[in-house]
Amino acid sequence: MSLLAVTIVLAAAVCHAAWNIVAHGVSRIGMPFLWWGAVASTVLWAVVVPFTGGLGTDDLAGFAIGVVVSAVLHYVYMLVLQRGYASGRLSTVYATARGTGPTISVIIAVLLLGERPSLLALLGVAAIVVGVVAIGFVDRGSDPAPIAVDVRATRRRIDPAVAFGLLTGVAIAAYTIWDAHAVRTWGASPVAFMVGCTAVEVVLFSGSLGRRARELPTVLRAHWPRILAFGVLSPMSYILVLVAITMAPVALVAPMREVSVILVSLFGALLLREGRPVRRIAAATVVVIGVALLAG
Repeated sequence: MSLLAVTIVLAAAVCHAAWNIVAHGVSRIGMPFLWWGAVASTVLWAVVVPFTGGLGTDDLAGFAIGVVVSAVLHYVYMLVLQRGYASGRLSTVYATARGTGPTISVIIAVLLLGERPSLLALLGVAAIVVGVVAIGFVDRGSDPAPIAVDVRATRRRIDPAVAFGLLTGVAIAAYTIWDAHAVRTWGASPVAFMVGCTAVEVVLFSGSLGRRARELPTVLRAHWPRILAFGVLSPMSYILVLVAITMAPVALVAPMREVSVILVSLFGALLLREGRPVRRIAAATVVVIGVALLAG
């Protein structure tokens, strides 16, 4: 990968970690916050579209198809991610999702998109996935021991945080592969494509609000700084990924952006006191090694 592509992906990782920390803080609000987040994303980034190449394509039908399918996939992603954050630790959900997503993305990119990463790059991919999964195991191991009477039930039950993390990872892989196909096939501008997606998400979230629509004014008054931060950072993190996808293979971009796991894991350990910082840092070091292999 070129130095420019690496820089763009790493910047995307920082933005992604930041908006996930913001979203975790209001995870129990759920749909009203997601609605406002989609509105803020659309409004704030729509003004940038004329300065970033407009739509970037004359194929309006293709652009529309790409946007609608992507919006549905991102809608599902946001729903399962919020459910995960509401049911478990920030680091557990995030690490599980970000480990699953790139693994599936790499496999699909090789099988369906015909990408052929070098052996060194594949070793980097493997290191990143191993490091991310290791962070997830650290989180599982730092959970408090269950009460004796509930041990058997606990063993039989899948941790909801892990389950939603896995579902989120599947959604990540789905929209990553689709969006790479859409941007490359129809030549859409990443900014316009993202704005189109968030605009459709507003419609989808509106249909899911139901009676919770009455909470919208209260949520806006109480959480407008988070909504603005989400509206800037969430689209920016993925716009940068879409730009990187036009410069480098998905099989390399998807895993490298998971360096954000390091930032989220450290945030969880140092500020949320989620435990075992030394093991987290060791696992994060493996991710860094993987990134270095990809960059090389």
